[in-house]
Formats: sequence, structure tokens, C-alpha cells
Amino acid sequence: MALDIGDKRIGVAYSDPFLEYATPSDTYFRTGDRARDVEAIVNLAGIQAVTQIVCGLPLNADGSKSVQTEKTCKFIAALQAATKIPVCTEDERYTTMQARSDLVGIGVTTRSDKKKKQIDSIAAAYILESYLAKLKKERNKMDYKEEENNYEEDDNIVELVDEEGHTSRYEHLMTFEYKGEWYCALTPELESEEAYDDEEGEEVAIYHIVGEEDDERLEAIEDEQFLDEVFAEFCSQYEDFEDSDEAAALEGGEGNE
Repeated sequence: MALDIGDKRIGVAYSDPFLEYATPSDTYFRTGDRARDVEAIVNLAGIQAVTQIVCGLPLNADGSKSVQTEKTCKFIAALQAATKIPVCTEDERYTTMQARSDLVGIGVTTRSDKKKKQIDSIAAAYILESYLAKLKKERNKMDYKEEENNYEEDDNIVELVDEEGHTSRYEHLMTFEYKGEWYCALTPELESEEAYDDEEGEEVAIYHIVGEEDDERLEAIEDEQFLDEVFAEFCSQYEDFEDSDEAAALEGGEGNE
């Protein structure tokens, strides 16, 4: 629900349930009694099952406050004290001007009280449209971040299938070179950070990368002494881009999938 709060009238607009668009609705004529006017607005919000009230905040063209800003803020404060519904503000500069322009544009005079009521409710709809646009932008931003995080997490997971067809999921730690050959360091995917004892360290499996680019595969390193060498090289390189404490906590594990 959006309000275009004036000294004589309050324009009202509502959104659809999915917060996609705003529709001009009522215009409330003020009584001169602020408490009574606030009560009337709260009743309107209750009838419409409103979950958020957006109040237009009149500012000067440069964004500074005016006398009307102070009057509106007092009404908003009284409204906030009278209802548990969240009440917020939205910059309403130019909304009344735009509403008047829209009516004139379709050949409607704005001098009568009836047309002034239309201006107020249309202005409230513009206030609500501005607020809904910000909500949509924030939702899109959050969805993008969630998708990005999911992509990064999935992109870092490797699934290995053993000779019996069992699949295990590993987190890719790094791919590194040693003596002209390439190796891959993986650690078992954990359900949570508490899934292993920090004192025991994080298990690491080292595999030899063999084959061409389109037909690469991971092979276990059978020579335990050489595996120790490769693991030492991994720890040395791992320290270059991770905490040395984290690298020191890693335990070497023979690749056996």
C-alpha cells in the first residue's frame, strides 16, 4: 500500500499480491485531526490485508527537506506508532507532477475536486511503482548472487567412480605440475565444516592426470615414496595461495578411486 500524503488529501494505491504492479485506488480526504486520519489509514490497510505501507516523502528538487517534508514525517511517525505493519518512505519528487501530466495528456482537466482525487491516487501509484522497482532489483541481485554461489560450489566438485561403480564426490583443491607431469589434489566433500575433527586434519587424495585434453583421466599413484614426494610438492605450492596453517593441517592420502 502506498500513500501520497498531502495536507488535504491522501492518495492511496495498492500492489498486486505478487508485487509486480501498482494500481491507483482511493483518495482519503483529511479531517484536520491527525489521529483520526491515521486511524482511517490503518483501517484501510487492515481491510486490504496490507503487509507493507510505503509513504511518499516530499523533498525539494535538490533532495533537501522542506516544510512539507516535516509535516509528512510527523504523519508517518504517528502512523508507525499506530500499526505493527512496517512503514517505510519513498522519494516522491515529481510524482504529482507526472500524475497531473498523465491526466492532461488524455484530455482530462485537473481543476475539479474529482480530478484532484485521481491525481492523488495516481501519484501514490507512481510512488509504489518506484518502490516495487527497487524490490525487484534487489531480488534479482540476490538471485544472481545465489546462482553465482551455487555455480562456484558445483564447479569445484569432482565426482569419481571406482571399479565397482560407486561414485564419490570430492572438492577440487588444486591442479599442479611436478617434474613435467600434472597432478590433481582432491579432498572428500563434507556435509558441514564440523564433519571432521580439525585435529586430525583434512584428508587429501593426489592423482596423476594422464591422457589427452579431451580424454583426460585420473590415475592413482602406486609408488608410496613417489606419492610422498608429490604430496610434499602439493603442500609447497598450496601454501602460496592458502594459509600456511591450513596447508600444514592437510594429511596426505593415496589416490585409490
